[in-house]
Amino acid sequence: MYRKIKVFSLIASLMAFSFPAAAVDDLLESVATGCEKELTTFCKDVTPGEGRILACLYAHADKVSSRCEYAVYDAAAQLERAVSALTFVANECDEDIDKVCGKVEGGEGRILTCLKKNEDNVTKRCNQAMKDIDLQLD
Repeated sequence: MYRKIKVFSLIASLMAFSFPAAAVDDLLESVATGCEKELTTFCKDVTPGEGRILACLYAHADKVSSRCEYAVYDAAAQLERAVSALTFVANECDEDIDKVCGKVEGGEGRILTCLKKNEDNVTKRCNQAMKDIDLQLD
């Protein structure tokens, strides 16, 4: 039961982070497909947003199919890898973010896009970190 709580909490909290919208949409679609039966049975009257769907799945965790459970765990694992990769880049590119992309509004991948567009103006360390995460996120 603790693992289910951890996974549902992880997904709910990570949705608040600023990931590119397409990446989040793909993960949500994967969970929606894997949990279609549960969503149409237990959560059909739940208004989407602010983690309410995940809260509904959590409330019915004892009735969730293995297919749905796998979809949620898989999405959580992908999000965890993405958080680790983005944290690595943020640490390696800290000075470059301030220097090159300091005026860029954070969120939806805008800072990472800025760093990639300005790769000639960022440090070798930062460029290497961005290349490293491209391999991890594929």
